[in-house]
Amino acid sequence: MSPQKAEHVMLFIPGPVEVREEILEAQAEWMIGHRSGDFAALYGRMQPKLQQTFYTKNPVYLYTSSGTGIWESASRCTVRDGAKILHLTCGAFSERWAEVSELNGKQADVLAVEWGKANKPEQLAEALQKEKYDAVACVMNETSTGVRNPVEAYAKILEQYPETLFLVDVVSIYAGAKVDVDALGIDICLTSTQKAFALPPGMAFGAVSPAVLERAKQVKNRGYYFDVVEIDKHHQKNNTPSTPPISLMYAADKQLDTMLAEGLEARFARHEKMAAIVQNWAKRAGFKMFSEEGYHSPTVATIENTRGIDIAAMNKFLKARGMMISNGYGKVKDKTFRIAHMGDTQPHHLETLTANMDDYLKTL
Repeated sequence: MSPQKAEHVMLFIPGPVEVREEILEAQAEWMIGHRSGDFAALYGRMQPKLQQTFYTKNPVYLYTSSGTGIWESASRCTVRDGAKILHLTCGAFSERWAEVSELNGKQADVLAVEWGKANKPEQLAEALQKEKYDAVACVMNETSTGVRNPVEAYAKILEQYPETLFLVDVVSIYAGAKVDVDALGIDICLTSTQKAFALPPGMAFGAVSPAVLERAKQVKNRGYYFDVVEIDKHHQKNNTPSTPPISLMYAADKQLDTMLAEGLEARFARHEKMAAIVQNWAKRAGFKMFSEEGYHSPTVATIENTRGIDIAAMNKFLKARGMMISNGYGKVKDKTFRIAHMGDTQPHHLETLTANMDDYLKTL
């Protein structure tokens, strides 16, 4: 993981993240046909490992897309004609999912909070008392703001509304913190490979409940590519409706083995340790966290640029030393910067990064 070649720049950006060489090499396995027995064996051996990492007995479907594809699948397949979906928004990506619902012809209500703040459970409780919804959608870990939303509290509230499906984007937190799908009653739990799972981009995973399949059958226009009913038919045969990213699947299979060998609890503890390193550095260096106190993400720090530094210049300095962080996203670009502490990154990598950032700050 440490940069050895001059041309290699170690990524501390919130996706795509740094990928280990052995994971990259796993993609070079000989190609197989996706309707072959060898493919079914690969798909089949991945399934229980995926279920273990999602803490679920539900099937975990493989999508040849980024997580955005499963947004579309979730919005199209869970909201019936004439019904509504409620989106909790707190940043760029949760806002974009609400837009996806609208672009797919769904009636979407939005519960928005200021960027940097978390969506509070009492807001959800109040909204559900006023209106009936087919689904509630939220982002557990808002990558643009570094906010970790209290999904556990939302789950408690939604227990009172069994007809309302619970859709959760865990794209930048899955494999970096525990997401107990079954305990939380999440109906669609979606992620993609290029964040804390630490693979190249191009594949997404979705843990999908039986209630979603039943609901989808009541929706006439589900499309084809992201239709969960069609996906499930092929899943039952350890296959996919359309051509899957076989090379990425080899890499994912190897990464799942690595994650389970490390131990999921140990992996989550490592992410908490890395988050603390970055949060402590930000305070020590004269910055402050952009995310609300008590709701900091365990996988990505969004730091307020209180010192008004030139983030591009700092990144140019860091790149010369073989590493890179990320500017702020969307309307908080330059006002914030982001440091990812996820995937296979280790605490000592963050210590090296922050030491080099200190060196840059000394030049100001």
